[in-house]
Amino acid sequence: MQFSILVSFLFCSLALAIQPIEVKGNAFFVNGSKERFFIRGVDYQPGGSSDLFDPLADKTTCERDIKYFKELGLNTIRVYSIDNTADHDDCMEQLADAGIYVILDVNIPYASIARDDGECSYNTMYLNEVLATVKLMAKYNNTLGYFAANEVINDDESTGVAPYVKAVVRDMKTFIKNTGLRKIPVGYSAADVKENRLETAHYFNCGDDEMARVDMFGFNDYSWCVNPRPFTEVESIYSTDMSSVFSGGLVYEYSEESNKYGLVKISSDNKTVSTNDDFDNLKAEFKKTENPKGDGEYQADLKYSECPTNSSTWEAKEKVPSTPKGALKYIKGYKDPKGTGFKATTQWACTAKGNDDDDSDKYKKGGSSSSSSSSSSSGSGSSSDSPSSGSSSSKSSDAFTIKPSKAYLGVLLTTIGIFFGLIWGLLLD
Repeated sequence: MQFSILVSFLFCSLALAIQPIEVKGNAFFVNGSKERFFIRGVDYQPGGSSDLFDPLADKTTCERDIKYFKELGLNTIRVYSIDNTADHDDCMEQLADAGIYVILDVNIPYASIARDDGECSYNTMYLNEVLATVKLMAKYNNTLGYFAANEVINDDESTGVAPYVKAVVRDMKTFIKNTGLRKIPVGYSAADVKENRLETAHYFNCGDDEMARVDMFGFNDYSWCVNPRPFTEVESIYSTDMSSVFSGGLVYEYSEESNKYGLVKISSDNKTVSTNDDFDNLKAEFKKTENPKGDGEYQADLKYSECPTNSSTWEAKEKVPSTPKGALKYIKGYKDPKGTGFKATTQWACTAKGNDDDDSDKYKKGGSSSSSSSSSSSGSGSSSDSPSSGSSSSKSSDAFTIKPSKAYLGVLLTTIGIFFGLIWGLLLD
């Protein structure tokens, strides 16, 4: 087995400050160049992943923390929750000026795919929230990618939700294409479940529909969890032993929360930051470890995977559910999605009026839709603290016809002690 891993006005200064990142083969590259991009990042959610605070919408928070990102030598942060009604221009510009990209999760706890009821939680109201986030953040050159879900599959009994996660991936990628947004990678962040870790990687990279396959695959590896963490694995992750598979990683996590994995401690008044031994160790390891030279032996001709067969530890159906008909107006680009921010609650909304009614023609402004047949794809999942979804399920519906093409999975990233790994371009033997 072998893995190849990991419209609104845009400020002129932001556009010039940083070039977008794109996927070529199973690797990241700086847009329009031969420069390989390796993620050196941290997970960034002050207050913890369950605290609905948007750090990218708060100028003071960004000013406080960016200097520490720069001291560590980071080029990427991952943010678990953002408010899709807020203004992020200031923070995103500050990050761009510092050479820092952002990977965003598009879910919040009550607007996400519920692992115990994927069918109902995958609905029109939910997709409106997801696509509003995608559209809002696509204007920034330093938006590196989106995660459609995080650790929805967290044991050997939750694999049945995987098709709904793939459906969300498909819908996001199709929305990006149909609305003319920059081609920003869409991926899934997977838990390290020994019973099905290989099946999960195969599944999100399988099938003829390239819109349903993830562009990047994140692997949350909870190894090397000692205190303090020496981060000596950094040398290996950024070596030629792994660069044909991995494209770097994200350390869990920036701020000290209840699980005690932070690199810094933020004062109770949120004004000051104190670093710890983990911060110093990571800084030292990053400083002494160079990225591989050249293209890092990336692979450009990988074939997508075969879908895993069902077993006692893998119950996901190969067929991916069709898009709820009420969401077609958004995905076809006829109507702009409008988010409701952190107050969104959608997991019950398969029973909402209009969930499965195709009203896209009402918003059509000349011309015909790009297609109308169903397709299968990948979807998003809820975090471990997300509540259950409602009881009713939405009916199947038509989505779009996508011409199949053989494509490789984008990039692999890992979580460093804890390192998060993004797999771009899976090679599975």
